[in-house]
Amino acid sequence: MAYNTPNPALSFEYWLNKAVEWGQATTLESQQDVCLHLPKLHEFLHQIYETLKQMSFTAAIQRFPLIGQLVGRLCWNPFVVAHDECQKILMWCLCCLYSKEPQNPVELKANEWIWNLLRHLLSSSELGGADVCPFLLTLGCTPAGCYSELVKNMVLSLVTELKGNLLNGLNIQGRISADRVHAMSVLCTPLLTLPEIAPLLEALLTRCDWGLQEVLSVQFLEAVNEALLQKKIDLSKSAVLCLWLRHLPSLEKAALHLFERLISLQDQSLGDMECIIKDSLLLQTVHHPSVFKIVDEIFRNALLETDGSSKVLTIIQVFTQCFVQAHQEDNRKHKLPLKTYFPHNHPSLVMALLSQPLDLPPAGWCQHLKRIAEMLKSATEDTSDRSHRILFEHWFLLIHFGVWIDIAAELLLTSETETSDTLLWLLAFYYNPHGSEQRTQILVEARTASDRLLMLSCSPTLSVPKLLAAVDSTEASTRHPSTNRIIQHLLIIYLLFSSRGHTIAKEFMAYMTQTAETASEVSNMLARTAHSLSILGLKNQRQIKLALELLQEIQSV
Repeated sequence: MAYNTPNPALSFEYWLNKAVEWGQATTLESQQDVCLHLPKLHEFLHQIYETLKQMSFTAAIQRFPLIGQLVGRLCWNPFVVAHDECQKILMWCLCCLYSKEPQNPVELKANEWIWNLLRHLLSSSELGGADVCPFLLTLGCTPAGCYSELVKNMVLSLVTELKGNLLNGLNIQGRISADRVHAMSVLCTPLLTLPEIAPLLEALLTRCDWGLQEVLSVQFLEAVNEALLQKKIDLSKSAVLCLWLRHLPSLEKAALHLFERLISLQDQSLGDMECIIKDSLLLQTVHHPSVFKIVDEIFRNALLETDGSSKVLTIIQVFTQCFVQAHQEDNRKHKLPLKTYFPHNHPSLVMALLSQPLDLPPAGWCQHLKRIAEMLKSATEDTSDRSHRILFEHWFLLIHFGVWIDIAAELLLTSETETSDTLLWLLAFYYNPHGSEQRTQILVEARTASDRLLMLSCSPTLSVPKLLAAVDSTEASTRHPSTNRIIQHLLIIYLLFSSRGHTIAKEFMAYMTQTAETASEVSNMLARTAHSLSILGLKNQRQIKLALELLQEIQSV
């Protein structure tokens, strides 16, 4: 590695100067500076290691004459070696410098120096010799057995200090200063992944008697959050909640992390999506209104940025279902009612959408959907300056409870009902909440398609050309884009619920998924429909089985 690197954070002189400046990190300022630079230091050491492992000891000394000074100083800095990744890479570097067959007094002396440094590092870690580097076995080194107990005792002492236990009969709660707590958080930053440190992390995060000013180090809060997201540490729900409430950027990062995991799922299995959500710490803490608000805000922005993509609609719907289920299973005495999590909407509308389909008789679904549609129409007819915001809030609410839209599409094609206009309006509003003028056009086009599909149900035979002719009419080229999404939804329902539709479903699906964009859209609709049907009980097993088979066909192409 050259001495004059364009990036000073990757230059040898820069880190040697830092190592000299830090010393053994005995001051709070040097401790904070070490913690701040640990990620870049690890990157630099990894580059040094990649260079050293290609060299002999002599070549390494010629390339880096001051390598001994740098590595030696870093090995004696407790804040550097407490960081497991930096400690490990320092050991690897020492392994590279060790001469298995020393040829001269210099190499013999260097081996003795390396041996002493490795013993020092291993006496302050639990890393086993063979796990670090195979050659360590030849040195006869083993980790010191007292390390774990020493750390536990230190942690117990600090936790006792934080919690203010009785000392000589006096309760010292509140005596500890904010500076002392801040220093503790700095001390913990490079130690996060050590299991013995967990009680101290819990005590720091859950101590909340400092008023409006945050006393914990920002680097500490960010490092804890990162370790949680990477599942390197395990904390109680209360500690995680305290972390996110006292540092909202960490909560936002956690919400984005979950959304990115869900949006990147390659297959369309809503079971996988559900498992990821239920395994998330967010679902375990989302009962707190502030956490729910942040997560919902992430969904809101994603919805706006993607113009209501099918994948985003599905994510919001599945997350809400998991949230409602977790809320209902929550045994806390003073939990908030579900309607309070949706403050921008009328409570009557929220409660109607919160009603579970299985809690109502199927014969009453049409009337329930009619009531939902009437409340939505009434709430969105406002023409004042606030109308766009109100319109969005009600659309956003409907998306949370999209299972009712799947039921509306099913009822439209499978039952004789006088509320078909209402069901179509709900579908049109779901897929395009914009002005009434656009929705009028969409309703006319969707009505034409649904009528033709109903007429096909009375036909003695069904074929792919017949079904194509029913939906790909002469006016298809001028249809509103949202109409196409409604028709796709209706076609999926038709193929799943029509006995003759079953016979041509796989063949017709090839026509519906000719482009990557439509394949993605149809896959999401199929997955969401199958998930909604599974919620409604055993009577839909045949439809669910076909939907999953169709999904598999699309994904195998």
